[in-house]
Amino acid sequence: MKNRLIVLTTLLVLLAVPLSSRAQSPAAAQGKIGVINIQEAIGNTVEGKKAFADLSKKFQPRQQELQRLQQEIQAINDQLTKQAATLSDEEQRRLARDLEDKQKLLKRSTEDAQADFTTERDEAIRRIGQKIVRIISEFAQQNGFSLVMDGGQIPVYFASKDVDITEEIVKRYDAANPGAEVGAVVPATPAARPASSVKPAAPTPKPADKTKP
Repeated sequence: MKNRLIVLTTLLVLLAVPLSSRAQSPAAAQGKIGVINIQEAIGNTVEGKKAFADLSKKFQPRQQELQRLQQEIQAINDQLTKQAATLSDEEQRRLARDLEDKQKLLKRSTEDAQADFTTERDEAIRRIGQKIVRIISEFAQQNGFSLVMDGGQIPVYFASKDVDITEEIVKRYDAANPGAEVGAVVPATPAARPASSVKPAAPTPKPADKTKP
């Protein structure tokens, strides 16, 4: 996601520079320089807030299912650990197989949910970002900017508040793209991480590796 966003914001910076200013001589191209935080702008638009809220809501059931699987895995681990002295060998083997099956299911489900979430999130960023590019370009040309850079990706050690156009671009975006009102927005979050496995007291098949979203 980070790499894709860097590529996206780099393109936004390049596209935001008016073609006319690129072709001018150094003496004629002494316009203003603007700074924008693209990631912040996307997230603060009405459309962006709604898109991420909808995404979070859509994936909430899948996240709850992953959490349920985590709890079941923990319960089996606890049973194998605390009742090792009283469980028969056959029951320990059955629980060990059940544990391994659930760990594999959790790993697979987490990977699928994370992949789907990332795809839809990136699509929302791409869709909104493309429209922001056009607004930045129009704003820059109308207000005499020769360069607009993304302060969230390029180190900017000092910038006057007057050159930060993030808020203005968000206002223009919302005016050009009116959307439904957004209520309480819950930040979109990736699928839950699998819980760490507790080693059972009795010998069992090696648990599946924990998946990192």
